[in-house]
Amino acid sequence: MPAHESGETPSHVLRAHNLRPRKSLGQSFLQDRRFGERVVDALEPAQGDEVLEVGPGTGVLTDALAEKVGRLVAVELDAQLCTLLAIRYKDTNVQVVHANGLDIDPSGYFKRAYKVVGNIPYYVTGPMLRHFLEAAPVPETLVFMLQREVAERIVASPGSLSLLGVSVQLYARPAIVARVPSGAFFPKPRVDSAIVRLKPHGQRHEPEAVRAFFTVARAGFGTRRKQLANALANGLELDRSAAHALLEAASIDPARRAETLSVDEWLRVADVWRQQPRAQA
Repeated sequence: MPAHESGETPSHVLRAHNLRPRKSLGQSFLQDRRFGERVVDALEPAQGDEVLEVGPGTGVLTDALAEKVGRLVAVELDAQLCTLLAIRYKDTNVQVVHANGLDIDPSGYFKRAYKVVGNIPYYVTGPMLRHFLEAAPVPETLVFMLQREVAERIVASPGSLSLLGVSVQLYARPAIVARVPSGAFFPKPRVDSAIVRLKPHGQRHEPEAVRAFFTVARAGFGTRRKQLANALANGLELDRSAAHALLEAASIDPARRAETLSVDEWLRVADVWRQQPRAQA
């Protein structure tokens, strides 16, 4: 019987099968089903939906999702948990896949609109977000359980933006749906978490624009607290006058700092930079 229906918690399931959380995989299982329901609600599931779940663990979210969507692909890296899930969901609308979420190509599983959900290990947050935000086809909605501090960086506004924040906001509109205390997990992590919903933008930027965006943004954020002209001069190997000219051509005050620029402003700077001969070197 699924854990969600029987009332079993991840700690009970693991003990019953003589298993322990694996630190090497960053495993921390959601035990409080109230927050599991918040995750599911944030995904706004419908009966015809197709959903990709990353890191189902013992199946707490999987149970709640399976009864509300048309098809669920659950991707689990832990081979032992994958075996348990495959037995539990045999002959259901859940397809269990033993794989690393970072290696999954959604086009191999979905031929139409789909959504992504997951409680992902903190140490792969950045790569996992970018993997699915850059995926083809693009997910309709993504909902992830993330470390609270990381979630707050992702949803930050100009003035307190980070490289992670602008990187995510280039692809999607993020929002924190709920904050989740560390006590809602087993084993209990040292930090609180947050449920983050991401709605991808309707139109993607061309690949050259994206590459230029990341080159320029990394340079800008590469030297903390420096004026942008100085940071870009260092990061892009420009002399100071060229860095000033670059920013002025993009209508950006050279004295501003990286954390104050919006995504659109970074795109402007990147567009000017990639049109310069040096950007092609």
